[in-house]
Amino acid sequence: MRAAIITISSSLSREQGADESGPALAEFARGLGAEIAATEVVPDERAKIEWALRHYADSDVCDLVLTTGGTGFSPDDVTPEAALAVIDREAPGIAEAMRAASRPHTDKWMLSRAVAGIRKRTLIITFPGSPKSIGQIGQEIGPALPHAIALLNRDPTEHSRGG
Repeated sequence: MRAAIITISSSLSREQGADESGPALAEFARGLGAEIAATEVVPDERAKIEWALRHYADSDVCDLVLTTGGTGFSPDDVTPEAALAVIDREAPGIAEAMRAASRPHTDKWMLSRAVAGIRKRTLIITFPGSPKSIGQIGQEIGPALPHAIALLNRDPTEHSRGG
């Protein structure tokens, strides 16, 4: 499994500050057994986010594209809209599980606008911009992701063998 990690942040794209969420997301992906194919910082601009998502999904380089940042209520938070514009099919259970995983940790869990979906054979998931949240959410959704990738790649799975 190969993964791309995209940090969505205008200030980090201008090299103002250090990216903490991108490395946390890369660590999560490696914990799934993923090879990190690319890391990128993209400003909070919908067209640029859409381009990056399409690039990694359409180039057949990545099975998994994970973003961090831009999923809140701020006017600059356009990651969900960019993801919805490029995916072919939603994976609502993943986004629902992400919100549910946040609930024990914050009373603002329902403000997450996380999106998950499939473009061709690539799974795209939008994480919040907090390294702590990435860890909390990752613990909950991580176990299902290798199975999801196997299904997208039509690899034999316990599910497909009737098990």
